[in-house]
Amino acid sequence: MFLGEYQYLIDEKGRVALPSKFRKEFRGKIYLTRGLDNCLFLFPEKEWQALVEKLTSLPLSQANSRAFVRLMLAGASQVKIDKQGRINIPDYLRRYSFLKKEVVICGLYKRVEIWDKSQWQEYKRKTEKEAIDIAQELEGVI
Repeated sequence: MFLGEYQYLIDEKGRVALPSKFRKEFRGKIYLTRGLDNCLFLFPEKEWQALVEKLTSLPLSQANSRAFVRLMLAGASQVKIDKQGRINIPDYLRRYSFLKKEVVICGLYKRVEIWDKSQWQEYKRKTEKEAIDIAQELEGVI
């Protein structure tokens, strides 16, 4: 389970450390892909496989289904954690998510999100202002 919010720096080679408490959850293969809201999603193998099954069951005849599958799967990259606990984020994913030097790594139970720090602060500020409205829209769901 991934929880919490952590700040890190990306080095000049595009590497970023993962929180030490997350590393043990990433045994086996790890998948990094475009996320929503211009962040990146990082999945352990089991959760990635569950997502892939859902995505590949979407109707091929619907344009929105095809677009979302392309977003998630065509942009995916299998990554490894090095001895220093870092992953390398490919250039195209850094560009997609506007990653500069400072990043925020967020644990969201089954996945991890990687955000540019300024993008995360803006998203969080906006969401916190709308929290009551969001909660009311989700009434009955949570």
